[in-house]
Amino acid sequence: MSQLTSADRIAYLDTAATTPIGRDYKRRAVDALDLRPGHRVMDVGCGPGTDLRRLADVVRADGLVVGVDRDPGMLAEAGRRVAGRPGVELRLGDVHALPLDDDSMDRARIDRVLMHVADPAAALVEVRRVLRPAGVLVVTEPDWDTLAVADEDVATSRRFARFVAGRVRNPTIGRELVRLSGRAGLRVRSVEAIAVVFDDFDTADRILGLRRNSARAVAAGELTDADVQPWLRRLTAGPLLASVTLYLVTAGA
Repeated sequence: MSQLTSADRIAYLDTAATTPIGRDYKRRAVDALDLRPGHRVMDVGCGPGTDLRRLADVVRADGLVVGVDRDPGMLAEAGRRVAGRPGVELRLGDVHALPLDDDSMDRARIDRVLMHVADPAAALVEVRRVLRPAGVLVVTEPDWDTLAVADEDVATSRRFARFVAGRVRNPTIGRELVRLSGRAGLRVRSVEAIAVVFDDFDTADRILGLRRNSARAVAAGELTDADVQPWLRRLTAGPLLASVTLYLVTAGA
């Protein structure tokens, strides 16, 4: 996503959130937070504010939702979406240096952010600093090394998957969450490995970038057009099956 424009990134995040897959795992993540009215909760890397209203609905007017993002464009869009909503604050900041006081938040949420950051371990230490005693963190991250696309041309599917994983800064962060959380002083309470399954081409293409990433792989010399074109034709004709594992980890301060 790093090469997409701000508008493209917003569209991508909105699309992912509205798929059945996105709605399901986001619901699970919010349930795992065990939010209560009056809680103070931070959404780390809140992006365009996709989930801020959902969180605010639970903590209600006497609670507080703080959305933090390093991208001013994302915060501007988030501000537009939560305009006039009481109990929601937006702050410009980086996950490695959160603009929040020690022991100031009851809950923290991270959704597909650590795969992009420079130092996930330091980021989790910073989240631990901000959480109050008995606070709860819920983090969801994919493991891009588990990406699989079913096709008779297994070699092309494997090279495509490796290419996609190679474009992510921290492609195996999902499987590393338990270890890094423990090192940050967080107590892991539960781990879910969610199989994110795609069974239609359009959704898989929007989320996995079947067309755009295979074209990039050809341009990079990792795949050939002679392999990619019949591969894409078969995937388009279906039936399609692709999957990646998403880890949902709940930890306590």
